[in-house]
Amino acid sequence: MTATRTPPRLALAITVASLMAALTLTPAMADDGPSVPPGTEPSATAPVEVDPNDPDLKLPEGATLAEPKVLDIKQVVEDQSGDERREDTNADVKFALQAEVLFGKDSAKLNGEARARISAIAAEIKNQHATRIRVFGFTDDLGSYAHGRTLSRQRANAVQDVLDEELKDSGITYEVRGYSEDYPIASNATEAGRKKNRRVEVSFPRGEN
Repeated sequence: MTATRTPPRLALAITVASLMAALTLTPAMADDGPSVPPGTEPSATAPVEVDPNDPDLKLPEGATLAEPKVLDIKQVVEDQSGDERREDTNADVKFALQAEVLFGKDSAKLNGEARARISAIAAEIKNQHATRIRVFGFTDDLGSYAHGRTLSRQRANAVQDVLDEELKDSGITYEVRGYSEDYPIASNATEAGRKKNRRVEVSFPRGEN
């Protein structure tokens, strides 16, 4: 049997092409999780530093200042059916859509009602002039963790695809992740709780308007 020898230049070209293909990244397809659970990051700015020796600060004799705390103001609005929830904090806006209003059972294919709901979120993103959008998928604890991770990621991808079509803005960066049963917002002991946990969340920074 005669071995075929690849010319050095061709071998180098193949190696470089392979490396470039391996290093091609799509921001919306990143798999590694954030350093902290989603929604738990502090969004309020750091408190103003107070000088305890300021003569204008009237403290009782022997009293000291307590450690400063960041008070984050959060407003939560949920529709009567519970299918959609909006959370507003000092810095971010987050929408949570229950999976049932977007997809069929155990499916990542968007239904007819889904686009209208996602379009409304896209309109708010435009209103806030947001350029960084996070789309996170979640499931309940039924079935295997691996299946839940795949399904939650596929659902997040489906929502991100519609947002991308609606916004048509190449300057927007997406972070898309699937978390399976991690980070539940209700108990998985009941179907009502599991229904809340099966969701897709879309969050983005609040604008100046």
